[in-house]
Amino acid sequence: MTRSIIDIHILQNVPPSNMNRDDTGTPKSAYYGGERRARVSSQAWKRAARKQFEQLLPPEELGVRTKRVVEALAKRITELDATVSGNSVKLAVEVLSAATGSPLEVPKRKAKDDEGNGDTPPESKYLMFLSRRQLDALAEIAVRESDGGDPATLKAELKDKKKKALARTAVDTRHSVDIALFGRMVADAADLNVEAAAQVAHALSVHRSEVESDYYTAVDDLSGDSESGAGMIGTVDFNSATLYRYAAVDVDELHRNLGVGLDPEQPAGTPASKALTAFLEAFITSLPTGKINTFAHHTRPSVVIVKLRKRWPLSFVGAFETPVPKSADGGYLRGSCDQLATHIAEMERAYGLESDPTWVFRVGGETDGLAALGSALTLDTLLGQVGSAVAERLESGA
Repeated sequence: MTRSIIDIHILQNVPPSNMNRDDTGTPKSAYYGGERRARVSSQAWKRAARKQFEQLLPPEELGVRTKRVVEALAKRITELDATVSGNSVKLAVEVLSAATGSPLEVPKRKAKDDEGNGDTPPESKYLMFLSRRQLDALAEIAVRESDGGDPATLKAELKDKKKKALARTAVDTRHSVDIALFGRMVADAADLNVEAAAQVAHALSVHRSEVESDYYTAVDDLSGDSESGAGMIGTVDFNSATLYRYAAVDVDELHRNLGVGLDPEQPAGTPASKALTAFLEAFITSLPTGKINTFAHHTRPSVVIVKLRKRWPLSFVGAFETPVPKSADGGYLRGSCDQLATHIAEMERAYGLESDPTWVFRVGGETDGLAALGSALTLDTLLGQVGSAVAERLESGA
């Protein structure tokens, strides 16, 4: 069976920064090829991509991941029917309990602060990921089945198997783009889990990387001339790196998660194609923001290579198992491109993947080693061509 998988390969220079730190405040790292490398976790970059979605997609296409799901749903219930606002929290609890089976209760720390006033909404015990359309559907059920906002009536109505099934269906259809891409786990209802269509690797430096420390001082603005010394001293750790970043998107899984869309005139593959294009742009242009006010590490990739696979995803991180040496003039990008080009040619020839469609975005003479992969495109052209190819693949079923 032919599959449709998008591979995304990125080389990106990052100056001194601490965008993703561990519990000691040190930039994360990992050993690869026997050498210590700078690392940025997949979670950090997925979070950055999700935040970037807010600039690329309308709110109704996105989800909300929160423990405060009762509060989020109660707000939508009130917006739908202001006359039931006094019971909106209780209505939200009833319909969420029926739909997900998840226990909802006021956290102990908040219950203590509440002092028995009952003003604190219950929360779920874990982050619950629901699309805005799913929240709206649950709000409609709560208002419709509560007979004017009576929680007891709603609870009784949702004991009916058909109506309870409607509530469960409401949270298992019309997934948002971020749920379809990154998946969802509902601990108390495994049948509501969503398999992630996207896989994101930890970014690794292509070379050896060492952590450095910056010793800083802060001056007290109101100290007099006779008062020497700093008002505050401290240190912050940082590193710099040329990173190899990789992600794979199972387009078929994305299509299954999203469905065919709300517009019957729209081609069936349009939602998945649009979601894939949004993810591609978000993954390329996003940046984890840890310590960004301190380091202002605003860079964008120098190289983006996109492959449309029909059998399996394939990372090219093996190109950097041997660390890239610093060039005679300094820098790692030129050597990274040369090692990557050689590795791609050898791997694709060995596995018979030379014919897989390829798109290349690259900037600067240091990336000329990748010229044989294809003509260098602008980012907009790359996004448009990949989106069209994915839509065509989905429509043809090839």
